[in-house]
Amino acid sequence: MTTPHNAAKPGEIAKTVLMPGDPLRAKYIAETYLEQPKEFNAVRNMFGYTGTYKGKEVSVMGSGMGMPSIGIYSYELFHFYDVDAIIRIGSAGAYHEKLKVFDLVLADSAWSESTYALVQSGAKGDICYPSAQLNQVIETTAQDCGIALHKGCIHSSDVFYHEEYVDGYREFLAKHGCICVEMESYALFHNADVLHKKAACLLTISDSFVTSEETTAQQRQTSFHTMMQVALESAIRL
Repeated sequence: MTTPHNAAKPGEIAKTVLMPGDPLRAKYIAETYLEQPKEFNAVRNMFGYTGTYKGKEVSVMGSGMGMPSIGIYSYELFHFYDVDAIIRIGSAGAYHEKLKVFDLVLADSAWSESTYALVQSGAKGDICYPSAQLNQVIETTAQDCGIALHKGCIHSSDVFYHEEYVDGYREFLAKHGCICVEMESYALFHNADVLHKKAACLLTISDSFVTSEETTAQQRQTSFHTMMQVALESAIRL
């Protein structure tokens, strides 16, 4: 079936989906890494593609920015299209001095001030967790590829711009143990838990709140390939 946000027909989406925030990045991934990619969705320009990587079918689809957006798309993939696993692939800002630009982070939990889980299913609590099984696959894959991974709690924020008088990165690190920030994983992990599916979040550090260091567009492109190697090699092991 199709949904109001996804024009894919049954069978057009693989069991494992890689999910960047930017739909144009999804298009880039499909055209760069997948063999014979076929577009399955362009509704609202939220592009989705299915192709093969080393002979195994893999899909990639944008999620948009923020929890309401990834909440819609991930729920539909899990519930209506019977997707088994979603690996979010994105960028993050470092809260901890140990994280440098280009480093890869695998979320072992996501803390959020969001009410997404409460509103969606009545769930209480401000931490959501990824699939332990899927995280183990990603860790093992990274080790096999000789790629270093940091693990830790990430901040899934509802807000990109904070006023100066509210908590900032130092408080989020001290109070909640968050080592970096992004804006989607809490909702993704919650949906996977509610629907008994698997989800993980793999991030590239693109900037640092501690040092104010930022990557250029060209540098982000280079680091993106490392993240994609880990994500794709993990996807074909599922």
